[in-house]
Amino acid sequence: MDDRKLKVLAAVVDEYVRTGEPVGSKAIAGLAHINVSAATVRNDMAVLEQLGYLEQPHTSAGRIPTFQGFRLYVDELMELPELSEDEKSRLDEMLGGEDTPEELLIQNAAAALTELTQCAAVVTNSAPRFSVISKVEVIPTGKRLYVILLITSSGSIKNKACRLEFDLTSEQLDFFTKYIDENLHGISVEDLSEEMLDKMIAAVGAYMVTLSPLVKGLREISEDLRQQELTVSGGEKLLSCEELDKMEVVRFIEHKDQLAGFLDDTFSGIQVKFGAENTFAIGNSSMIVSRYRKAGKEAGSLGVIGPMRVDYKKIIPYIDYLTEKISFLMSGDDDGMITAPPEAPEGRP
Repeated sequence: MDDRKLKVLAAVVDEYVRTGEPVGSKAIAGLAHINVSAATVRNDMAVLEQLGYLEQPHTSAGRIPTFQGFRLYVDELMELPELSEDEKSRLDEMLGGEDTPEELLIQNAAAALTELTQCAAVVTNSAPRFSVISKVEVIPTGKRLYVILLITSSGSIKNKACRLEFDLTSEQLDFFTKYIDENLHGISVEDLSEEMLDKMIAAVGAYMVTLSPLVKGLREISEDLRQQELTVSGGEKLLSCEELDKMEVVRFIEHKDQLAGFLDDTFSGIQVKFGAENTFAIGNSSMIVSRYRKAGKEAGSLGVIGPMRVDYKKIIPYIDYLTEKISFLMSGDDDGMITAPPEAPEGRP
């Protein structure tokens, strides 16, 4: 394709995003930066349709971008605007300041994206895996019933109720509590491996039969901590969107944890994925997501899920700014990675 056809494709996408209606050749020919006749634009649009970048929903109608058209637009044609100072100030106000707890920062960012984009917000948090275990307790709560309580340095609290076949004696309870505290206190959650737990089980020795439910509970808690937490908020925005299949949306909401594996993959910068690429269950949808960091380590992801016809030029700078600002606030000035609030995003993802 020559430059003119690429300009025509970009103009069709921009117009379709703005109006939601099929785009005709006259509307594109009337744009100042196109500067060719409607007949020439019509021919270019026909070529773009043959190449799979545009489609004609009805005879005599204009054309709309296909998934491939959106992909080419996002990857190569889109020019992102800079956020204004007013937009930055609004985002800062919605996000919260330096004293805002980390968990609330992420919640505020998700709420801001939902409000500003009218899409569902998706958030993952892998921060607990980078924290250390600060406290472990075994608490009797009833007849043969005990709760393992585990607290990490990031503030995550996990507990697991375990029912034993016998009540523990004071000696047994003291032994196990002291044992797990000595072996787990100060250990990184990321290092809390199956191998480490297996060694702990072997070392329990004579108490193994009696204490095995507690050890099993500890294993389940450790698996929980190592998993990435995923939240999708604003699901009602997806259900009310006429461009999305409601049954696909319902299935996605019911099985949203399937996204965790994809969002756990290492990537940098903004990622734009489409439902047509089988990334997730909603066919005519797109997901725009970026990573945020804490002290130089990837700590989670933040983004939106909506119809394929979303305003990428508007949404991508929002997500880029919010993830960089979250990284700055969570890391502080002493990590050597981020030493000043982020500037407006430039260029394409």
